[in-house]
Amino acid sequence: MRRCIHAFLGRMDYAGAMDLQATCARRLKEGGEERLLLLEHPPVITLGRNASREDILFGDEALRARGVSIAPADRGGQVTYHGPGQLVGYPILNLSPDRRDVGRYLRDLEEVLIRTLARFGVGASRIEGLTGVWAGDEKIASIGVHLSRWITTHGFALNVNTDLAQFSLIVPCGLTTRRITSMGRVLGQGVPLQDVAATLVPEFASVFGREMVPGTGEGAAAERGAGKDRRVLREVC
Repeated sequence: MRRCIHAFLGRMDYAGAMDLQATCARRLKEGGEERLLLLEHPPVITLGRNASREDILFGDEALRARGVSIAPADRGGQVTYHGPGQLVGYPILNLSPDRRDVGRYLRDLEEVLIRTLARFGVGASRIEGLTGVWAGDEKIASIGVHLSRWITTHGFALNVNTDLAQFSLIVPCGLTTRRITSMGRVLGQGVPLQDVAATLVPEFASVFGREMVPGTGEGAAAERGAGKDRRVLREVC
């Protein structure tokens, strides 16, 4: 069984997280170990490869006034929002030789999220033809991935205690007729983000058949960008 190092990194800026992913992916290609990075971002709107600027409904000045930045992303998908209270997961996995199927990888990520939500009493499912996870007909988790030589980056964003009003800034994932929800809204109370992260790890292990090993960088990146803190790179990757 392959080892996968997991770490909850707290709050990390988007650019720092992209640097950290790139470093982990490069080391995996060189024979290093797989990683599952769990964290949250400051408010940021990200644009996937299929994104349209028209799906951002406010101008740059209005977004700055709200403390929201914009960042390009080399993942699939369209426009989405990341922010405090949202659990973001970046699996850095090698799908070779036995899992080289993009569709299967997306469904496996959905399965991890569905099982995790069930552990908190949130019933969630898939909707045919749409990527992501849904609580009823409301989207509770988004997925957008990038693969290079079957090494994965990017991943999923699960709304735990997210400020859902921020999604009014965009047309999320190009969906004009679907609402966004969160665990907090469904349950009627907040859920500690780190508790959700801890619950997700064994579900990830089960779905992907990995031995999950805690990393030594737990919380080291809180409120900092990994690209600005080389200790985080050493400890997590």
